[in-house]
Amino acid sequence: MATRPAMGLLSRMTLRKTVEQVQRETQTSELKRTLGAWNLVFLGIGCIIGAGIFVRTGNAAALHAGPAVLLSFLVAGIVCALAGLCYAELSSTLPVSGSAYTYSYTTIGEFAAWIMGALLLLEYGLAASVVAVGWAGYVVSLLGDYGVVIPVELTGPTGHHVQKAGVDILVNGAPVEYLFNLPAFLICIALSCLLVVGVSESAKVNNVIVAIKMTVIIAFILICGWFVIQHYDTLKQNWDPFIPPSTGDKGEFGWGGVFRAASIVFFAYIGFEAVSTAGQEAKDPKKDMPVGIIGSLVVCTILYILVSIVMTLIVNYKELNVPDPVAVAVDALGPQWAWFAQIIKAGAIIGLTSVVLVLMYGQTRIFYTMARDGLLPRVFATVHKKFKTPWVNTLAVGIITAFAAGFFDINVLGDMTSVGTLAAFAIVCLSVIWLRRTHPEIPRGFKVPLYPVLPALGIVACGALILTVEWRVLVFFFWYTLAAIAMYFAYGMRNSRLYHGLDDEAGPEMGEYVGPTHH
Repeated sequence: MATRPAMGLLSRMTLRKTVEQVQRETQTSELKRTLGAWNLVFLGIGCIIGAGIFVRTGNAAALHAGPAVLLSFLVAGIVCALAGLCYAELSSTLPVSGSAYTYSYTTIGEFAAWIMGALLLLEYGLAASVVAVGWAGYVVSLLGDYGVVIPVELTGPTGHHVQKAGVDILVNGAPVEYLFNLPAFLICIALSCLLVVGVSESAKVNNVIVAIKMTVIIAFILICGWFVIQHYDTLKQNWDPFIPPSTGDKGEFGWGGVFRAASIVFFAYIGFEAVSTAGQEAKDPKKDMPVGIIGSLVVCTILYILVSIVMTLIVNYKELNVPDPVAVAVDALGPQWAWFAQIIKAGAIIGLTSVVLVLMYGQTRIFYTMARDGLLPRVFATVHKKFKTPWVNTLAVGIITAFAAGFFDINVLGDMTSVGTLAAFAIVCLSVIWLRRTHPEIPRGFKVPLYPVLPALGIVACGALILTVEWRVLVFFFWYTLAAIAMYFAYGMRNSRLYHGLDDEAGPEMGEYVGPTHH
């Protein structure tokens, strides 16, 4: 048990959990080392494929990069690889099962862990909202194929004009405004209720969903690729120019647009760190972890580039600023391909439902862990007596994600998610440097090559992509971070169980729930 030390403010903020403490907290499960390199590659692909490619690719192409969005995927993949290597070192060095929050608490200290927890709310909570908006787009499109029409005012972000191919739709000479995104709101509420009851993803169900997502993506590439080859002479004009000239505004086309789009499609890689959370289950972490992380990133980058190639050839990039770009592309094949379009949309809906569920799972687990540590109110660790799930924080996550998905624009939500994730990845890269300097003696199953160059490059690259995001999002991020810091000093610092020397397992209701490994 820790004791209360006499310390100054800086020492207080950098108070760290020991590896032994974190190990005690994770002894509720004995994990076997059964995962080889290929298992980890497929785990990574399953977690990565989904939200980004089905949802944000169109926005990135339409508003920033044009057909050159495929270069943006390459840039984002490289940045993720730098962060991924750092995740691999931490997961092989700290024998704990947990998120970047746990890594931060064990390396840099409590204040960094608190900030990481706030950033993970953007990475998981808001990401769930983004995917829910994309899910709604595919549902509306598929229902429309069967003649079921949801009033258009109930399918978009509050206050925004309804558009088609980038042009306002007018009724009696006036533009139509969205009131609320009802389908996106409802899926978040429904899944949060499901999580309260205690639905966990079994390996078999997860494998089926991964297979469906992969089949949809590969079928889209093959059939749409064949269509492009057959009609290349007429479709090649959609790639003229490949990199649209800059409009003069920050991040609107040109090479600036390519890098701006990289911060958007970065969303498509969220989930790769799930490979690092499987560090305790890898047969040979030193060899398998880097193969799993880099291998899954390479495969997904290739798939993403192929999807963006056929998508921007079939449909002019200007028409892709929609939440369901893959649906728009398959609809453009013509009525004779309607059956294929419906299969693609149904597959996307199944895959995106799973992604929303997993992201909300991850957020509830982070809140639960922070509440157990005393950094959030104890009520967030309250376990339902019947369902044995952290029901209060699950409902809170459901309400937050539902309102964000129902009222906000997908581009704003996506940018907030990307900024939060990039900042979190930068802290992970910093954690590697910090741990190397403060604890060089700890055995490391895997070490980042070319240290300290690659971790430093990871920090710089994440920071550079953050700065490409539009100003209003950066202003929001500044105030959000400031509010998080204020909450730490007002609540977290005063109630930290680590500082007060309290055993984390103390409360009877706080030891019952064992959260799922988040993806």
